[in-house]
Amino acid sequence: MFLSYSRADRPRVAKLAQALEAAGHDVWWDRAIEGGSEFADQIARELDAADAVVVAWSETSVKSAWVRDEAGVGRDARRLVPVQLDATLPPLGFRQIQTIDLADWKGRGSDHKLTALVTAIASVTSSEKLATPVAAPAVGIDRRMLLRAGVAALAAGGGAAWWFWQGPAAGTANSVAVLPFVNTGGDPAQSYFSDGLATEVRTELARNPLLQVAAQVSSNNFRDRSEDAKTIATKLGVAYLLDGSVRRAGDILRIAAELIDGRTGFSTWTQVFDRPVADVFAVQAEIAAAVTAALTAQLRTRRPATAPDASGTGTTTDVAAFDAFLRGRDLFDQAADEATDRAALAKFDAAIAADPGYGLAHAARSRTLTVIANQYVQGEARRALYDDALVAAERATKLAPNSADAWAALGFLLFNGRLDARAARGPYDRSFDLGAGDADVLSGHALFCARTGRFDQARISMARSAALDPQNGRTVRLQGEVEFVARRFADAVPLLERALVINPKMGVARSALGSCKFLLGDIRGAEAAFAAEPNRLFGLTGLAIVHKAQKRDADAARALTSLIAEFGDNAIYQQAQVAAAWGELAQVMPLLTAARTQGDAGIMYARNDPFLDPVRDDPAFKDLLSALGFA
Repeated sequence: MFLSYSRADRPRVAKLAQALEAAGHDVWWDRAIEGGSEFADQIARELDAADAVVVAWSETSVKSAWVRDEAGVGRDARRLVPVQLDATLPPLGFRQIQTIDLADWKGRGSDHKLTALVTAIASVTSSEKLATPVAAPAVGIDRRMLLRAGVAALAAGGGAAWWFWQGPAAGTANSVAVLPFVNTGGDPAQSYFSDGLATEVRTELARNPLLQVAAQVSSNNFRDRSEDAKTIATKLGVAYLLDGSVRRAGDILRIAAELIDGRTGFSTWTQVFDRPVADVFAVQAEIAAAVTAALTAQLRTRRPATAPDASGTGTTTDVAAFDAFLRGRDLFDQAADEATDRAALAKFDAAIAADPGYGLAHAARSRTLTVIANQYVQGEARRALYDDALVAAERATKLAPNSADAWAALGFLLFNGRLDARAARGPYDRSFDLGAGDADVLSGHALFCARTGRFDQARISMARSAALDPQNGRTVRLQGEVEFVARRFADAVPLLERALVINPKMGVARSALGSCKFLLGDIRGAEAAFAAEPNRLFGLTGLAIVHKAQKRDADAARALTSLIAEFGDNAIYQQAQVAAAWGELAQVMPLLTAARTQGDAGIMYARNDPFLDPVRDDPAFKDLLSALGFA
């Protein structure tokens, strides 16, 4: 990498170069040469050859024409990683790129800020520097992600990262997006199969550490193919698109696959597979191998393509199990109501009956049980479902120890079902280690980290998620929510507003925006946001708080009454938020204790919830946080 700086900052930059070299990077900086034409020529050569350009902004470097020119080269090549050595703003033209603040960095290689810098460097360089990704089925419905990623009522969490401000990177030669395969069989009921096949091929590709694979939600935004291939590739930040169609007639499949060069819009490889349904796994592997070979041939390293190790990832070779799993996932992703969730559970049970060793089916079963318990069931029935979900999640991690999805399912259950933040940390961190190619796993990890106070790690996880999922409004929303949890409300607002531009129908984003505006003193803006929130659990809670602040006591009481009438014991945590905001502090701890007793997952957001600040110093509140596993 190329390190650009002002000579006045040499002592601090020397420590930075030393730390980066200790982290395994080859750092070039001009400590060994002096000025002149030879110096300028060498700078140009090193700058052109660098995989990343780290520019150190400071009071002196912003005035340096050399530094600004070098930073411009890095920016234009999308290889710029800026850091700040003091409080000086970067020059105009560079302020849209978030910097990593090293103003108080003491030169220690173990410092979390250096970790953030190393991760940022990895994000602009080859994907080979990231951990081997293992993709998992994505969940794109906001109601589902509300629980899966750990978003709280009002005080929701996510992470604004430096990558977001740059937008999707220009596609490297090893980057690909898998578009949803078209169902050409004439039977709409078979769409689950064509969608599922595209997802499985995406999973196969994402296991290869040499490839960078766009996430499902962003890819699915182009289901209708209303834009040309070059435009789609540009918006997704990839070099190639994999398109395909599936026709299923009885036990015979016809699968057509095409690899399209995103720069030209022309096809570089196409093939038609006529196979029995029983050979579907071989076809998935064939398509993935052919695409991998075509992409890795473009890699600068010219390393030969090798098949990724799929052992321990929880897949199946049983057609009946696979078919049931795809049907279950399609139902779960609809997130329509309790009936579709229970129908999904029945399909996952059928998949496990056909193949008891199907680890991903056990993980999906655990996640579905957790959702059903949290959203539709109360009392002992809820606790029984959580117990069943724990058994399924633990079974998944034993059958699929190398599956990020299995570990994420276990962390999800422990945090949202067992209400144990301490126990959830290990599984969530394991999912992060395995899930560098899975945007949903990364965002789930980011939300968990934010909720437990690990904000730097949360931003790292969200940066990786955003790089894989640039067209997903939910990802942008989560970025804003992490800033909310970190109490950087002004930073959260533009991210949440942008998320709503991408997806105006998105749930949760308006309530999070309303919370930010309320806490920034914009009461009228908060009221408008809460009133427009499609999720009434959050909307009514926010209106009860806002109306009380407006001295509209009757309207506030009506909102609270509606909240209790519509959601009952599933809104105990929200009732505690309202009581704290109203100053009725004697009610807060009994309500929070009841929420924990009832297994209300909302209680897991108490650690960072600004609406509970009136009781934050109460010894009983501190004891509650300790009992929930928060440090």
